[in-house]
Amino acid sequence: MLKDQDLYEHLNAKTWEMTEDWYHSLDKSKAGVYGSTDPDKIALLKKQNHEFHLLFCTMFKEGKLNFKSDFQHWIDLVATDEAHLDTPIVEVIGEFFRTQQQYLDEIERFSLNHKEQVSLEKLMEWTKKIVEVISEVSLKFTDKNSKAAERRLNSQQQMIVEMSAPVILLANKIGMLPLVGEITPHRADIIFEKTLAQSSKHDLEKLFIDLSGVPMIDTMVAQQVFQLIKGLEIIGVKVALSGISPVIAQTAVQLGIKFIDIEVYNTLAQALKQNKVDSL
Repeated sequence: MLKDQDLYEHLNAKTWEMTEDWYHSLDKSKAGVYGSTDPDKIALLKKQNHEFHLLFCTMFKEGKLNFKSDFQHWIDLVATDEAHLDTPIVEVIGEFFRTQQQYLDEIERFSLNHKEQVSLEKLMEWTKKIVEVISEVSLKFTDKNSKAAERRLNSQQQMIVEMSAPVILLANKIGMLPLVGEITPHRADIIFEKTLAQSSKHDLEKLFIDLSGVPMIDTMVAQQVFQLIKGLEIIGVKVALSGISPVIAQTAVQLGIKFIDIEVYNTLAQALKQNKVDSL
């Protein structure tokens, strides 16, 4: 009767064939890594798939004890590469199940070719093992990939937030801070830190804070703006507000917000004209 080692040797000899068959039958219209036409990316994808087969078939290798730990290294590398992070996870899982079917079909052919030497119990044992391992690898891959994608998204969002508070130098010792979008508490902290640092770096004496890109102003936003103004005053920077639209002005009155001792202008152009600011 044939043993697990016999199946391992059979599968191990067919790893490249299985990779080529897999890629040939792959739906190239899929998003992400599977639809790439870049020869280098295709070569890397095939290499990753071949490495999967080399690892996967060792579950049947006699004396192989560290099969799962070896597979974890493959999962860590592939699940976190840029190509797979740019691929919908549902597409990746679909390919795991296609690969599972590849193995089920292959062991069925192997069993039929050696039907006198492979019992039904052994075939069922191999089938169960393949399904269990594919399921486990899929779950671990999904977990690793999802966490990596979340970290990348958070990093991108952090970069966007940090870039959303640029102090633009308009003239000698005069700058402008255009605020665009919703001002959340987290973003307010970034704006406060970055604005003070950049104002100090440029040795500013005056900073125009333009609010025309802020969709709404409420008590919280006003408080955050005032905190920024106070922080700038402490380091010697005088502040003027622009972009106070009629809607924002009306909301400010309704909320009881008072812009006391602060220069306020309807538009940035008006503010610059009144202050006789010529750009660099």
